[in-house]
Amino acid sequence: MAMAMAMSARAVFFLTMASLAPSARAALCPLAPTAVSCAFRAPIPSPSLWRGPAAGRRRRASSAAYGRSTFRHRLGDTASWRMTSSSDEASPASTAASSGVVPDLEPYRNKNNLDDQVFSAMSADGGLKVTVATMRNLLNEMMIQHTMNPLPGDALGRATLCALMASNGMQEEQMFQLTMKGDGPLRGCLAIVTGKGEARGYVGNPGLGEDFTLQEAIGGGTVQVVKNHPDWPRPYNGITAIRHGDIDRDVGIYLAESEQRSCALAAATSFNGILCTAAGGYLVERLPDCSPETMAHMERNLARLVEMNGDDGEALPTNLMLEGKTPVDIAEILLDGMGMEPLNQLEPSPKCGCSEEKLMRSLRLLPREEVDTILREEGKVEARCQFCGRIYRMGPEEVERRFREAKGDASKDDEWGKETKEKAGK
Repeated sequence: MAMAMAMSARAVFFLTMASLAPSARAALCPLAPTAVSCAFRAPIPSPSLWRGPAAGRRRRASSAAYGRSTFRHRLGDTASWRMTSSSDEASPASTAASSGVVPDLEPYRNKNNLDDQVFSAMSADGGLKVTVATMRNLLNEMMIQHTMNPLPGDALGRATLCALMASNGMQEEQMFQLTMKGDGPLRGCLAIVTGKGEARGYVGNPGLGEDFTLQEAIGGGTVQVVKNHPDWPRPYNGITAIRHGDIDRDVGIYLAESEQRSCALAAATSFNGILCTAAGGYLVERLPDCSPETMAHMERNLARLVEMNGDDGEALPTNLMLEGKTPVDIAEILLDGMGMEPLNQLEPSPKCGCSEEKLMRSLRLLPREEVDTILREEGKVEARCQFCGRIYRMGPEEVERRFREAKGDASKDDEWGKETKEKAGK
């Protein structure tokens, strides 16, 4: 939990760092030089590189489909950066083996996207995985929590969608943190999700108006990813440069360059005033031993999806969702002619881990003289969670009582965790 308090800059820093999980603290610290030098390698140029702006903003006369409807491939594999599609049309029958069994998709239906959903499926031959997400309700909840305008909401929605899709299939206890650390007026964007679909996040400037494009609001900087699990000795960190500023294509570059995941990724939102009317995306991943015929067929399906969505690759795939297409429908379009085997689904939901106990832990990590100064000058301790907007207040008497009842070393996660469990059991 990141909080801001009415105290000195030094106190605010310590409170923020103490409230964050160890993995989040690691994300705020500089990475090893070796990791940075590897992560910033430029991708191998593609002759079909298209560039374009974010959905719903000022448009340039260019296409934004590259990276959303074609695959970003791994560095070092020069052949894989070429388009796998040939001029010869491969028949669906030769593209993927038919299992002969029609899967029951009724449990995965989500009429008119009434519920938020992350749905994943695999092609019949096991060569491709497709993940499609919709999270209109979740984004509207975040808009309310942070009193956000549409442009910051678009950024946070895209980042959360990318995090949910990129982390699909990980263990429930695992955490995936995505940070767009740019120098634009948005002042950064952060999204954190778990394997259970619990999501939270914030932007640096939620009140930013629509005088900027999304790329201008993000600015130049880095895409930073932190993955962690309670059993891991240390978190995984990855970083690449921001090259487009529209988040989804930048995350696609990150997945290709830092995690060697060949993929096509798209995420976008649609707003009517300050109300989010659609928020969705898809991630198509090439798995090991995927045949060239399967890849060629998928690229034709992706081109068909772009045509159905309209806007020359902009707002993929929210235009389709506004027409009533659900994650299952979009997955069926992408895997048409290749067979579809459903893998799983989950419903993303807002979840924040802030609490009075975490605030008190932060206070215990400050010099007692600073805490007394805050109480003397302000008459209370007040903090606001940057993730959910909840405000915590403690008076001098409550702070003193909690200091007396405190046990162990608050700087050690195991001792603090044990103390918290003991209090919860009372």
